[in-house]
Amino acid sequence: MGRKDDDGEKKLREYAVLSRREVEGLIADGRSIIVVDGYVLKVDAWLKYHPGGDKAILHMIGRDATDQVTVLHSPEAQRMMERYRIGRIEGRWENFLPPIQGGRFRPLSSDDAEPQEETLGAAAAAPSSHASSRSPSPPAVFDSASGLTSRRPLAASVSSITSSEDEPTTKSSTSPSPPSDGMAHLDALTHKEITLDLAKYPALDAATQDAIVAKYRRLHERIRAEGLFDCPYSAYAVEASRYALLFTLMLVFLHLKWYALSGFFLGAFWHQLVFTAHDAGHMGITHAFHVDTVVGIVIADFLGGLSIGWWKRSHNVHHIVTNSPEHDPDIEHMPFFAVSHRFFAGLRSTYYERIMPYDAAAKVLIRVQHYLYYVVLLLGRFNLYRLSWEYLILGQGPRRGAAAWHRYLEIAGNVFFWYWFGYKLVYQTIDTNWHRFVFVMVSHMVTAPLHVQITLSHFAMSTADLGVAESFPQKMLRTTMDVDCPEWLDWFHGGLQFQAIHHLYPRLPRHNLRKAQRLVQEFCDEVGIPYALYGFVEGNGKVIGRLAEVARQAKVLAKCRDVVVREGGFMGLGHEHEHH
Repeated sequence: MGRKDDDGEKKLREYAVLSRREVEGLIADGRSIIVVDGYVLKVDAWLKYHPGGDKAILHMIGRDATDQVTVLHSPEAQRMMERYRIGRIEGRWENFLPPIQGGRFRPLSSDDAEPQEETLGAAAAAPSSHASSRSPSPPAVFDSASGLTSRRPLAASVSSITSSEDEPTTKSSTSPSPPSDGMAHLDALTHKEITLDLAKYPALDAATQDAIVAKYRRLHERIRAEGLFDCPYSAYAVEASRYALLFTLMLVFLHLKWYALSGFFLGAFWHQLVFTAHDAGHMGITHAFHVDTVVGIVIADFLGGLSIGWWKRSHNVHHIVTNSPEHDPDIEHMPFFAVSHRFFAGLRSTYYERIMPYDAAAKVLIRVQHYLYYVVLLLGRFNLYRLSWEYLILGQGPRRGAAAWHRYLEIAGNVFFWYWFGYKLVYQTIDTNWHRFVFVMVSHMVTAPLHVQITLSHFAMSTADLGVAESFPQKMLRTTMDVDCPEWLDWFHGGLQFQAIHHLYPRLPRHNLRKAQRLVQEFCDEVGIPYALYGFVEGNGKVIGRLAEVARQAKVLAKCRDVVVREGGFMGLGHEHEHH
């Protein structure tokens, strides 16, 4: 063991030391720089080949990505990354705010070549550069009183509402909104949420966060030592038997012309299949990239009509920037849902690269979103078809490299799905349009519990941004909840009830998540991070409560706007947004 460490240290010394200022200059020149295991990696060439999409990488530019790389990638992928090393760092790395999130970087000029003593957000407060020109988010500003990065709104991309979901400073540190426009009240609520998070979770100083990371990595080794990363393949024999039974029942009742009941079993079949597709998408079955990807394509595309590639591109970003209103596609559901009042500002999604307008439809739907929650989720699968075909037709995945052929297999899979489901099953087998409608609607609506499970783990959790000093494990546990259920019901939840554990270790096989729960709870107790665990009914209540609270805030804002309009006062919220 000692010899291995010595060899690693010797290898590390073979690379030149790059200062923080030099790394900043490279990013200002448009280079994609991340830090992994003490090495500086320039990954520009890998962006277009990354199977998980380029945006997952872009959110780590200028940051130490060691933990994210370790838990989301296979050992083979991690070894492949070695070819992108261009230097090393000494000591502890202080994260920059990535350009995609609004970070600004100074070009490295001849009169500014020496490393400078910098605070956490100094790069973000520096003049804008080529790297920051892509920023769709408000630029970051470091607040010395709190030690956290905050953002000011960009007039070009967001409204005059102060973006303060990540701003634990006092209101005097920003230019306040007119007190009559309602946003000052909403900003105060955001300030309260951040203050509560800062009081509830461990401090963000370097010593505290480094201790959390060290213990998190020891937990990783402990989980590995106990064999929990080894997939229990026998469990999939049970899963396959369940799939076969559900599909057979669907065919039996289809033959009997009991179309509603047949559709029910088809929907249950799809609902169960998704759990294994989720496992394969995270390489949690064989841990081999291509093998698990093909398994995922067969299940998601050929049998389910959904793109596993689209899901991986979206889901990987979700795992990096969990519950961030501007960046996490899994909570960006305007105009139907808003889990934070920040959506009232017409935020620009860095994932979809467009403004999410708080338009007339949103103003109506958001006010009643807690009543529409389950209704909208009943129809969620139809939207997944759209997103899947958009991904495949536009070629949003890698078009070159080892994963390029996946797109064509997925297109073939989706064509096959619509042949067996749309043509052979629905059109040829079912005799009337009404029965076809019933069959399709029932089969799709039965999958709604899956959408509930996915949103349940995040919608009620914090959407506050505590800055780049927060460690990966703390952010995952702060933004994700687990659902408590008896062990005999695990088949129904499919591992999605352990989302907090899954976010800590995405490649951990789902049949081992319950075994890992005890170890994660011990880790949380040791580091002082609350472990959010709620019953299914209680968790749903918290989600509905969050949606109702945001709906109430929307009503308050609307009333304030009405008052301002009647009184002819200043209204800084109605201007149009400039689209980039």
